[in-house]
Amino acid sequence: MEEEARRLLEEGISKKLLSPGKGQLSSFPDGTKVVFHYRTSLCDGTVLDDSKSMGCCSKPMELILGKKFKLAVWERVLVTMRQGEIAEFTCDTKHTALYPLVSQSLRNISVGKDPLEGQRHCCGIAQIHSHHSLGHKDLDQLQATPQPLIFTIHLLEVLPPGSFQLDVWAMTDEEKLAFVPHIHEEGNALFKQGRIKEATEKYYNGIACLKNLQMKEQPGDEAWIKLDHMITPLLLNYCQCQLLQGHYYEVIEHCSSLTFKYEDNVKAYYKRAKAHAAVWNETEARADFGKVLELDPSLGPSVAKELRAMEDRIRSKEKEEKGRYKGLFNYDTRPPTATTG
Repeated sequence: MEEEARRLLEEGISKKLLSPGKGQLSSFPDGTKVVFHYRTSLCDGTVLDDSKSMGCCSKPMELILGKKFKLAVWERVLVTMRQGEIAEFTCDTKHTALYPLVSQSLRNISVGKDPLEGQRHCCGIAQIHSHHSLGHKDLDQLQATPQPLIFTIHLLEVLPPGSFQLDVWAMTDEEKLAFVPHIHEEGNALFKQGRIKEATEKYYNGIACLKNLQMKEQPGDEAWIKLDHMITPLLLNYCQCQLLQGHYYEVIEHCSSLTFKYEDNVKAYYKRAKAHAAVWNETEARADFGKVLELDPSLGPSVAKELRAMEDRIRSKEKEEKGRYKGLFNYDTRPPTATTG
């Protein structure tokens, strides 16, 4: 233990044990999953991040060792810990320069945003040397003036390779491609069971998986097109779930992106038509239903049913509004009655 502490010091890391763990120290082979809570502080005690209070939940951090996580020092210190251990690590600036970017991603995730928002077209090192704002004043200050940081880590679980299902972000490209058909089937099964919200999440994860791969290809190239053809049915299923949950404008947005690329995608027009009808866009709905009939005349009965339902809703709405404003302009024109005191 003393030897490990000495090696850490030589690397610019000081470890302070706060609570011992249990059992033997793991060998931490590549592919090991570690689950931990962390608190990041400046040396003056100012807390930057605390996984127990980030966003709307207190979800612990998960890492797969050997996947080249952007903040390499976390992997370095975690392999010195036993399960259940709590320790404080003071790390020199050379280990913490990329923390602002990591923190931005983790903060985005904690509130349901894209973890790469704000980092799309700039590598980590380039951003460190630019004047690009990370959207958080404390992170902007830390990015401008890098300094040592203190990481207080509570190691909750150590899971050996093969004992857990990999998260999408931790998969290789080959693993992601093999994973998508399975997650698609899981989404379909959940949808048939009426578990729409859970099915939505499955389809979303499948789309995100393929989009991640597609970002590495040149738009229009054969590989990019092949991935796009895999994304399309997932996106249509996702839109069907969103229709059932009343997220009509999102359906319109996604289906519009599909019809822009694939002008003969009758399902995209049909779902967009239903979404337009739901938000009272009668002209747009009729145009899309017309396109559906043009592409697939056999859908005539279904389209007729949807149009009747839309027209009934419109008549009902007009009747309701007419009744609501009926008495507003019915003035009493009789002369006032004279009164005597």
